[in-house]
Amino acid sequence: QVQLVESGGGLVQAGGSLRLSCAASGHTTLSNYAVGWFRQAPGKEREFVAALSWSGLTTFYGDAVKGRFTISRDNAKNTVYLQMNSLKPEDTAVYYCASDPAASRLRGGIFESWGQGTQVTVSS
Repeated sequence: QVQLVESGGGLVQAGGSLRLSCAASGHTTLSNYAVGWFRQAPGKEREFVAALSWSGLTTFYGDAVKGRFTISRDNAKNTVYLQMNSLKPEDTAVYYCASDPAASRLRGGIFESWGQGTQVTVSS
């Protein structure tokens, strides 16, 4: 199982930007896996945000974030990023990084490993 650690969350005003990072710890080579981001707001179900194939050629985005969020990876740093622009109060949630052999499985909410999450709060 891949060990993942998220960072970069915080408090930002509506319309602002944040970049989340997800690093694989130990001897894991994240480049062998598809990676993705999910979020969960209080009282709501977990929501798919974005996924990126191991090759970097295929991306998926949830409807709520299309055109505002961008997922990317730096295999040399064993790290995945989520650039979040034009943030809205409804983006407030705990954001989780996840990994799986297939990006399509991530889009379907299935994943092998996930991190502890990082809080993102967007004020109006």
